[in-house]
Amino acid sequence: MTSSENTGFTRRGLLGVFAATTLIAAPTMSQAFAFNRGAGDIRRIRMHSGRTGESLDMIYWIEGEYIPEALEAVNHFFRDWRNDRVHRIDTRTIDIMAASHNLLEVDEPYMLLSGYRSPETNAMLRRRSSGVARNSRHMVGQAADLRLRSRSVNQIARAAQACNAGGVGRYSRSNFTHMDCGPVRSWGG
Repeated sequence: MTSSENTGFTRRGLLGVFAATTLIAAPTMSQAFAFNRGAGDIRRIRMHSGRTGESLDMIYWIEGEYIPEALEAVNHFFRDWRNDRVHRIDTRTIDIMAASHNLLEVDEPYMLLSGYRSPETNAMLRRRSSGVARNSRHMVGQAADLRLRSRSVNQIARAAQACNAGGVGRYSRSNFTHMDCGPVRSWGG
């Protein structure tokens, strides 16, 4: 009999506890993690949405496994707030965001300005601004536009670029940084 059988705890049961509970005091890593299995014990995401007033602070990956319930919560949080449509968010984008946040060594949650965008929302935004891509990665759940009060657009962008794992856009005039899990590239100023 293993020690987990003695206590009634199983690894899967512990994963469920972590997924069901928002963990405010979870430990953070001082460096970004690599994007592969076995890269660290936990991965945590902390965000706030000014559009919906919602906050998210949870561990979404533990000991080499994504927590399905946590990913469902992230998907809902990233929804298109204009029409409440939910789309699966690519875990690579979540990983880039979490790694960048760890590199910045801040406790402040990201302000999520834009996560998933429905095609209708993207088309509406394109009519208003030339800076919105026709085939935006936001429409396939692969991008996030983020801000931190305590860090500049350039600081956030440099942290994301240090991950060497996707696209990073600087939108200094609008005070946000774009992160996505597409090809490694950068733009803006």
